[in-house]
Amino acid sequence: MKAAVLEEFGKPLSLHKIPAPVLGTGEVLVDVVAAPVLPYAAEVFRGERNYLLTLPVVPGAGAIGRVRATGPDATRLAPGDWVLCDPAIRSRDDALTPDITLQGLSGRGDGGLFLQRHYGHGAYAEQLLLPTENAVPLGPFEPAEAARWAALTVCMVPYGGLLAAGLRAGETVLVSGATGHFGSAGVAVALAMGAACVVAPGRDEAALADLESRFGPRVRTVHLADDDSLRRAAPGPIDVVLDLLPPSAGPAPVLAAAMAVRERGRVVLMGGVGDDLAVPYRWLMRNSITLRGQWMHPRTAPASLIALACAGLLDLGQFSVTEFALDDIAAALDHAEHGPRRLAVTVVRP
Repeated sequence: MKAAVLEEFGKPLSLHKIPAPVLGTGEVLVDVVAAPVLPYAAEVFRGERNYLLTLPVVPGAGAIGRVRATGPDATRLAPGDWVLCDPAIRSRDDALTPDITLQGLSGRGDGGLFLQRHYGHGAYAEQLLLPTENAVPLGPFEPAEAARWAALTVCMVPYGGLLAAGLRAGETVLVSGATGHFGSAGVAVALAMGAACVVAPGRDEAALADLESRFGPRVRTVHLADDDSLRRAAPGPIDVVLDLLPPSAGPAPVLAAAMAVRERGRVVLMGGVGDDLAVPYRWLMRNSITLRGQWMHPRTAPASLIALACAGLLDLGQFSVTEFALDDIAAALDHAEHGPRRLAVTVVRP
C-alpha cells in the first residue's frame, strides 16, 4: 500500500509502497478516506516538540475510513461500515492506569513506546490497523462528506476536557485559547453540550468577532486581560475553565483564566504550556477549587461525541475543510501549519 513515511526527524516525509497491515484478533483493518493534519504536525516531524515516536513511522493521528475487515471477535462492525479511527490506543492489561500511545503521533512513557511496536503506524496511508474498540461506528453517509466528519478528531480533545470537568447543561464555561485550533472547537463543543454561555478570551479582535458572529449571544468574547476582566465578561459565575493554550502562551494567561472560576468551580488543564504553573495554595483550598490535568479522552467519548454531531447539536458545518491527496502531503503539512486554524481542518485523502 502507499504511505507517507517519516524516516528521520527534520527530513521531509517520503512516499513509499509498504506492506499492508496484517489483521489479528481484536483488531480492525480500515481503508483510510480522510486523515486530519494537525497544525503542529510539521513541528513534531521536525523534532521540535520532542515527542516519543519510534522511527521510521507512518504518521497521522486519527482518521475517517471504511472497515475493510474485522477480527473474529467483532460482533457489530462489518466491512463497508464508516468509522471514526480513535488514535488514543490503550493497553488492555491494566484497566486502572493503561499505557497510551497516540497512533502516528506520540507515546506516553516506555509503555506508550512499547505499544508503538505494534500500533505505531498512523493514518497517512491507504490502510490503518487499530484495536477493535478504536474503530467507532459513524453510520452511513456519502464519501464526499468524510473530510467534514474528520473535524470530530479536533473536537475530541476539548470534549475530553469538558467531560473531565463534568460540564452540565446551563453552566458557564471559560475556554482559554478560544481562538486557536482546539480552543475554537472547544467553544463549539461546550455549546453543543448545553453550556449556557462560553467566555472566549483572545488577542485577535477579528477572531473574537468571528466567534460571536458564528455562535451568537451565548458566546461572550473578551480581549486577554486579568481574571477580573474575564469574570466581568460572563453573565454570572464561571463554573468551568478549560485551558487549551499552546506552548507559546506561557503560564500567565493560564493562571488568570483559572482564577476566574467561581468558588467550588472546576479547572481542567489540557494545553501545551511547558512552564510550571504557580497556583496559590490557599486560594485553591479556601475556595474548594477542583484542578486537574486531562490528556485526551475516555474510551467511550468518541461514541457520545458522534451522537452530538448526528443529533445536530454539534454542527460540523462550522468547520472549513481543505483537502489534499496523499501525494501532496508536503503541501498539506504547510497548509495546516500556516493556514487558518480557527474552526478549520486540513485532511489528506489517500
